[in-house]
Amino acid sequence: MTNRTFDADGVTLEQVREHVWEIPRTGDMRVPARVLASEALLEEISDDKTLEQLQNTTHLPGIANYAICMPDGHQGYGFPVGGVGAMDVETGCISPGSVGYDINCGVRMMRTSLTYSDLQDREEELVDSLFANIPSGLGGGGIVDGDVDTVEEILARGVDWALEHGHAVEDDLLHCEDEGMREEADPSKVSQKAKDRGKNQIGSLGSGNHFLEVQRVTDVFDAAVGEAYGLEEDQIVVLIHCGSRGLGHQTCNDYLRKIEQQHRGLLDKLPDKELAAAPAGSQLAEDYYGAMNAAINFAWVNRQVIMHRVRKVFERVFDRSWEDMEMELLYDVAHNIAKKEYHEVDVGPDGTPAVGDEVVGREERELYVHRKGATRAFPAGHPEVPKAYRDVGQPVIIPGSMGAGNYVLRGGENSMELTFGSTAHGAGRLMSRTQAKNEYWGGDVQQQLRDQDQIYVKAQSGATVAEEAPGVYKDVDEVVGVSDALGIGDKVARTFPVCNIKG
Repeated sequence: MTNRTFDADGVTLEQVREHVWEIPRTGDMRVPARVLASEALLEEISDDKTLEQLQNTTHLPGIANYAICMPDGHQGYGFPVGGVGAMDVETGCISPGSVGYDINCGVRMMRTSLTYSDLQDREEELVDSLFANIPSGLGGGGIVDGDVDTVEEILARGVDWALEHGHAVEDDLLHCEDEGMREEADPSKVSQKAKDRGKNQIGSLGSGNHFLEVQRVTDVFDAAVGEAYGLEEDQIVVLIHCGSRGLGHQTCNDYLRKIEQQHRGLLDKLPDKELAAAPAGSQLAEDYYGAMNAAINFAWVNRQVIMHRVRKVFERVFDRSWEDMEMELLYDVAHNIAKKEYHEVDVGPDGTPAVGDEVVGREERELYVHRKGATRAFPAGHPEVPKAYRDVGQPVIIPGSMGAGNYVLRGGENSMELTFGSTAHGAGRLMSRTQAKNEYWGGDVQQQLRDQDQIYVKAQSGATVAEEAPGVYKDVDEVVGVSDALGIGDKVARTFPVCNIKG
């Protein structure tokens, strides 16, 4: 392949291979930056500050190999959405700004034995019942009436708490990333204010791009993996997308302020203050890691409680037990997270991450892998993939928009080499929320989706629907096509919306 370049407002990217573009290391960049995209997606990615933010991330201490932007990348808070950065746990840092405010925002898919014909003529009843029974929107109000003691238990135990209190079954834990519990969680590192914000939000969607969607499987691309995942054409599945609500937001905010006070020296060396990071080995790095893992547990419980309520709604609408409808968790995966993982990296003479002429070999190092709007995508055989899927690879769930398809992928065999075991997390926004509300009218979007595509949408406000109109997002087929072509996330199945509720 002839090397090509792409010029984007003063930034020149060099094509390393098909769909891999590199910004070479210059100035104070510690490593190069890489964008995984088709040319069409690269045009869209270069429309905002994504590339500038990606370059900024390369200044973070201890970053290994290169900073990466996924094909759904777009401008975020400091660290681009769709960004992956892996920092050495001994010489690097951990960055709350590179995880984001909605810690463990993620997706969970539940399969059923229902088919599309079972839902037809009942869509309106189902969407109304889901909207009435699943709390959504800004502020408080959840399925569980909790207090601070309840929150502390959830922070410590994750989905095991939901199992004990009748919001889960054992099988749910076996099909969740980390079995729904981060053992490194330390509830004592989560502020009282964060706990107070969380106690009334256990089992709630929130607002913005969060949603609950009933979908039908339209295509299965890999029959063997589809069978392993329990997916077949015309089947009904349920997708839940939300995170740690006000508790996670407050936790991020708390630690950003602490870093500003305690690690001003490091902050002043970074090109963007929103990348605020605590040096590895510092007390604040340990405190944030404990608090973040606790917030991760809270988010997993949040999605679990919502899912179990969905089971009850389906029981009432279809007058059958959820067990009879085989409403089982396929998988739950986080896409705003920093985790300690071991990966092979280029190292210098001292055994720490290095680039260029300093590299003397490769070594397995423990890293803080930051995924912000990126999904873990471990391949077949990886010990952290649940036993049920270890022979075929980790399920990866990629939402599109409420008018487009969604995808189930499996972790690809090239993901460990290219992306620290990661792929995209969705279609990625093309348009800001403000611009979307200027371009679209919520009622028109709802009517069009219903009339043209038989998609039933219910939301707290028309503005929310306008902000999430299908035209606001990139082409999910293009995003997934890049992932599949690179072998970081392989196509397994495609789904299409039937009913959607939003805050």
